[in-house]
Amino acid sequence: MRQQVAIIGMGRFGISLASTLFGMGYDVLALDIDEKRVQSVSSQVTHAAQADATSETVLKALDIGGFDVVIVAMGSAIQSSVLSTILLKKLGVAYVIARADNELHRSILEKIGADRVVSPEREMGKRVAHGLTLPNVLDYIPVAPSYGVAEVAASPYFVGKTLSELELGQGGKWGIAVLLIQRGKEVIVTPDLVEDVRKGDVLVLAGSDKQLNPLLSEAAKETASQQEHISK
Repeated sequence: MRQQVAIIGMGRFGISLASTLFGMGYDVLALDIDEKRVQSVSSQVTHAAQADATSETVLKALDIGGFDVVIVAMGSAIQSSVLSTILLKKLGVAYVIARADNELHRSILEKIGADRVVSPEREMGKRVAHGLTLPNVLDYIPVAPSYGVAEVAASPYFVGKTLSELELGQGGKWGIAVLLIQRGKEVIVTPDLVEDVRKGDVLVLAGSDKQLNPLLSEAAKETASQQEHISK
């Protein structure tokens, strides 16, 4: 049986979530109090309904407590967001994800029982910032303050060396874990330290910014040095 997800609030964030999850094979119920928004998303989800998610009677009629996950995607409508979250937990929803518009909103949602609170704009800002400041980083997902998972294109400095020679992995001087290597269509999960890095590889690394920054900066410096030597 496919997992059932309900999403409350069909703004840009809610519609993006709904269509993406539906495309991944989830049963998705899209809810919004605005009929036009409901109509705009109806072809991209399993079911779409105009509904007031701050009404306990309405949520009960939708059997919302039977859903595996409910996402409160409303941001600026803080009062409605908070009331919906309270009602969802009251009605027995196992896992509630709520969007916060600011730190006060986040604090309130956490205190009333939201299982996870997300701030899309802030999280995207972090990802973009790390992509700009860490050389060769294709993407970055923050996991904890100053710690994350980085998707890194193998620079010429990496190519032809084993993970052990690069001093990655457990016991390496960088203290960075290599979660996987993507090599074309092949994915090598938790690669062995004797695995060599090839041209075109993408490495997924986990570590603190203090660990990732020096490694990638050194790689960029060595690559520039190699290129300068070749050009002479």
